[in-house]
Amino acid sequence: MRGSIHHLDLTVKDPWASRSFYAQVLGFMGYRQIAEDDRGFDFAPPEGTPSIGLKMSEGPNSERPHDRYSPGLHHVAWRAGSRDDVDGLHALLIEVGATVLDAPADYPQYGAGYYAVFFADPDGLKLEFVFEP
Repeated sequence: MRGSIHHLDLTVKDPWASRSFYAQVLGFMGYRQIAEDDRGFDFAPPEGTPSIGLKMSEGPNSERPHDRYSPGLHHVAWRAGSRDDVDGLHALLIEVGATVLDAPADYPQYGAGYYAVFFADPDGLKLEFVFEP
């Protein structure tokens, strides 16, 4: 579809340290790893969604922690199939020891029926899994 996102590359300090986290989280959503090179990994999406790449942080600021309130990426949100789907990912996040920023809850300020879990990747990137009927 014209104007839709084709792919999304996330810069992480160490793609190999983050691979397990993303393989489990994205695997839960139906993605699978399709490529690896010297800079990181690519995950193939469920049909109709953008591919996700994990690429190594490089350059003079590569060790600086992510700040979602500075210009740049604030967070990424994926659609869930149901409230139970959100709860299922939350259970997986707990199981793998991920940082849960906000447990599953209703967020009526974002829309009727908006139900989401917010969490962070190993580098502190804010991520969201949301169901909105």
